[in-house]
Amino acid sequence: VQLQASGGGLVQAGDSLRLSCAASGGTFGIYGMAWYRQAPGKEREFVGAITWSGDRQYYADSVKGRFTISRDNAKNTVYLQMNSLKPEDTATYYCARGQSPYHLGPYDYWGQGTLVTVSS
Repeated sequence: VQLQASGGGLVQAGDSLRLSCAASGGTFGIYGMAWYRQAPGKEREFVGAITWSGDRQYYADSVKGRFTISRDNAKNTVYLQMNSLKPEDTATYYCARGQSPYHLGPYDYWGQGTLVTVSS
């Protein structure tokens, strides 16, 4: 299984950005997916997750109301729509795949990360 995250970049506070994570290998549509992020000098933290069917999403309090996770199982891709970005959202964002089918977490496959930088 390979996960390829993309879509990061440099934006200004208040802007929006959409990250994508394309999966190859395995059976994408039966696994929960998640996004994590890691800011410089900090530990990796949970951003949000989506069930295998896409019917439920879960978010960290810090991004709730601003970020939206979605998925397209036909395209083997999960997305992270980020609105109203803040400088504290600056981090490398990673996508991850659940370890067991039809469950969320733990996550055993990780993408390489895509850097999001939000300037004030």
